[in-house]
Amino acid sequence: MPFTHWIARIRHSSLPAYQLIPELIAEDLQQGRLAPRQRLPPLRELAITLQLNYTTVVRGFASARERGLIASRPGMGSYVRGSFIGLPLRAGTGAEMTMNMPPEIEDHPAMQALQQSAAEAITHSTLHDLMRYQDFGGTAHDRELAAHWLAQWVPEAKADRVLVAPGIHAVLLALVSMLVKPGQSLCVESLVYPGLKAIAAQLGTQLLPITMDEHGLVPEELEAACKSTPVGAIYLCPNIHNPTTATLPMRRREQIADIALRLSIPIIEDDAYGMLPAATPPALADYAGALTYYISGLSKWLGAGMRVAYALAPTHAAQQRLAGALRATTVMASPFINAVVSHWLEQGHGREVLAAVRAECGWRSALMRERLGAYGLRVHPQGFHGWLPLPEGDANAGSSATQIASALRELGVAAVAASAFSTDRQPPEGLRLCLGGGLNRDDCGRALRAVARALGAAELSE
Repeated sequence: MPFTHWIARIRHSSLPAYQLIPELIAEDLQQGRLAPRQRLPPLRELAITLQLNYTTVVRGFASARERGLIASRPGMGSYVRGSFIGLPLRAGTGAEMTMNMPPEIEDHPAMQALQQSAAEAITHSTLHDLMRYQDFGGTAHDRELAAHWLAQWVPEAKADRVLVAPGIHAVLLALVSMLVKPGQSLCVESLVYPGLKAIAAQLGTQLLPITMDEHGLVPEELEAACKSTPVGAIYLCPNIHNPTTATLPMRRREQIADIALRLSIPIIEDDAYGMLPAATPPALADYAGALTYYISGLSKWLGAGMRVAYALAPTHAAQQRLAGALRATTVMASPFINAVVSHWLEQGHGREVLAAVRAECGWRSALMRERLGAYGLRVHPQGFHGWLPLPEGDANAGSSATQIASALRELGVAAVAASAFSTDRQPPEGLRLCLGGGLNRDDCGRALRAVARALGAAELSE
């Protein structure tokens, strides 16, 4: 029976068996011992094999269902879900510790100015104007301010090609549904933002993973894939990649743009983190402006709760098509929030807060490098997340990334295993660590000490 290798792990683990069962299922998916849609044995039969109480196995499978690893149907029993491993959904009842959130600089004067400015924006607006439907993409004034803001990274940004949208995720949903037709695939990095995996699963879109190295997506692999498979679009995160922190060098951007232009394939440039560094290589939109949809937002420097993103389309006609796709999925961004954010940008508060967040990210990235650099941690000097490769080894012997991440999250440390980002079902052993959100500087120190202890324990168990 294929599940006998669980027995030793269950006997020697400090976790209760019902908590370990979901981790074992996740590991078997990673290692290819389980495949999507594979039927799982009856629970009583499995309980006998594992020498466990039947109720323990039931609890373990219930936890695996909550995490989206398996599903059950009458007459079918339990079976493995999907073609990739995803993060559990949290039902919105509390803060998701594993989301990549920027540092909160609550006591900084720039944030105090934001709060006062928000009140002014609402006070000086006509309330009913903010409560009516508006044309999708924000008012003309909103788009002008958005274009001016984006011009820091894409100098050719113009208001007639910009849309104000309710978050980057909403733009990605609209773009994937618009650009990737049935029978086509979406090229993505082999490790990618989990939200895009969820979008692809919802739309039934096939993801085509492209090999990465320490510098990001490999252009030669991209070209080979695009020539051998029908491709609807290329998605990538070029700056402070999530999760690996890689920033695409200029030469690779030129090569990727050349591939897209020669093969007429649109590019989705998700620049969620591109505003954090003081300087970045030119955007792909600079090299392949006729094909690139450039997306930026507030979630990685101000706060995801604002739900504001700016999408720059390659042409005015493309902007109109994207507006239609976004209108169908999200109706419109909140006029209340648009008014507040536009007022912030107009008053210069956006630049002030961004400068303060950059400084805080610099402190946190330096601390991560100091505490975990000896373990091979990769971190950008202005980033707030780090990528920690772990030694490859026998999945049945040592502590896997999934186990370490689970143990760290129980301690309040925002750690996510590589499997959450994997698009090729062969994730490396690694963790993304986030020092953002509500953690203060003392909390950051405690979190990194917990990570170091967990890594030390893992080394001793090998």
